[in-house]
Amino acid sequence: MAESEFQEGNYDDRRKVAENLKKEMEELVENMEQLTVHATWMVYDCTTIRTNPDLTNAMQHLKVAFLSCKEKMEKKQQEVLVE
Repeated sequence: MAESEFQEGNYDDRRKVAENLKKEMEELVENMEQLTVHATWMVYDCTTIRTNPDLTNAMQHLKVAFLSCKEKMEKKQQEVLVE
């Protein structure tokens, strides 16, 4: 009788291990899918930027405009703090 209880417990342990393994594998597959999508978008972005010079110029213009705006906001913040 003790032997059959041991086998049942052993079966339950194996079942839990199998369930945990299945869950972990599903999580790994999901993570790989997310990484694949992210990598695909990165390749798409790089390809788009390299094949469209107007996009590169527009992005450079946006960067300059952003830095200019940021500088003006920091100056305005300093003025407000001084007052």
